[in-house]
Amino acid sequence: MKNIADFLIVGGGILGICMALELKKRYADQEIIILEKEERCGLHASGRNSGVIHAGFYYTADSLKAKFTRNGNIRLTQYCLEKGIPIRQCGKLVVAKDENDLPQFMELMARAEKNGVPLKEISKGEAQEIEPRVKTFERALFSPTTSSTDPEAVLRQLEWDAERVGVRFERGVRFLRREKQEGGDQGAYVIRTTGAMYHAGYFINAAGLYADRVARQFGFSKHYRILPFKGLYLYSREAPGAFQTNIYPVPDLRNPFLGVHFTVKGDGRAKIGPTAIPAVWREQYKGMENFQWDEFLEIAIRGLGLLIHSEFDFKRLAVEELRKYSRKRLVQLAQSLAKGVKVEDYRQWGPAGIRAQLLDVRKRKLEMDFVVEGDHRSLHILNAVSPGWTCAHPFSEYLCDQIESRQS
Repeated sequence: MKNIADFLIVGGGILGICMALELKKRYADQEIIILEKEERCGLHASGRNSGVIHAGFYYTADSLKAKFTRNGNIRLTQYCLEKGIPIRQCGKLVVAKDENDLPQFMELMARAEKNGVPLKEISKGEAQEIEPRVKTFERALFSPTTSSTDPEAVLRQLEWDAERVGVRFERGVRFLRREKQEGGDQGAYVIRTTGAMYHAGYFINAAGLYADRVARQFGFSKHYRILPFKGLYLYSREAPGAFQTNIYPVPDLRNPFLGVHFTVKGDGRAKIGPTAIPAVWREQYKGMENFQWDEFLEIAIRGLGLLIHSEFDFKRLAVEELRKYSRKRLVQLAQSLAKGVKVEDYRQWGPAGIRAQLLDVRKRKLEMDFVVEGDHRSLHILNAVSPGWTCAHPFSEYLCDQIESRQS
């Protein structure tokens, strides 16, 4: 089999697969190959996220996140229903701990209105009708279109859809480097992997945690680096139905993290989290697995620099997040959101996820929005953090539009 692709995609997560599906719609007769370094697709962020299908009211109207989340919510919900993937359409409550949170309600309501997202301001009593265990100060916000599902089930279905229309998957094949380009500027890229050499008419970088490293092989991501954060959830031992809806606190809108919250999974069971603990290598899921000295040194040096100076309070964030390694601390934070939350009901840690958060090293700030760079020969998705999973369908269409416009 020849390893020649019209479009070569590195990364078999949800964006890589959705882009392949969209490209097949537009270029049915062209060869599309996805290189996935693992033996299965979606073993990193796409299969390890919370499974929440976000509504889209957190994001400023001028952002790509705002542009795609509302439509992504509709599209992903519809996809799950059409494909028979279990989905829990239970909505979400955003609650206040005291009067200081109430002004943020107005900001979230304003963003929801600008983004065309349904969001209701309700009384404490109305919130308790939706979720009898909820705690809130005077008022709450209710998002009726937030839901949850199994991210791995979504990935398996998308993978099957892609193979059915002729997308070729090369699993267990890791990108190593870009070799000398054939035929000058207009020729094909030659890509060396741990398997064969691949020839690509157009190269797409959807490599997640390694997107910045891949991009630098093509002259991009000059001022950006991935700063990984580990997300952990504690699973409840209470029976399914112990919670009726998701419960979130008012977030700090200066940071891209939403705080510890309750998520009701597709099977009706609850979990609390996530943490946003700074990781010291990119795939620091468990113990010393996947340890890389070069990554450890790079991230440790960068972290020390951020402790000294950053546009966000990295020291406070790091200290607070590291405290969440304690079950007691995580449950304590959750207790401010709901009644009857006991440490003994939360003993099981779920599998860790790593957030591939992009850092602007010039400004020393976390990128809040999606970031994409590229030219007429390659496209690099540098920041596709939450709600990237929710946004995958419309975001992929936008990315394919970008490819078309850059080639013309």
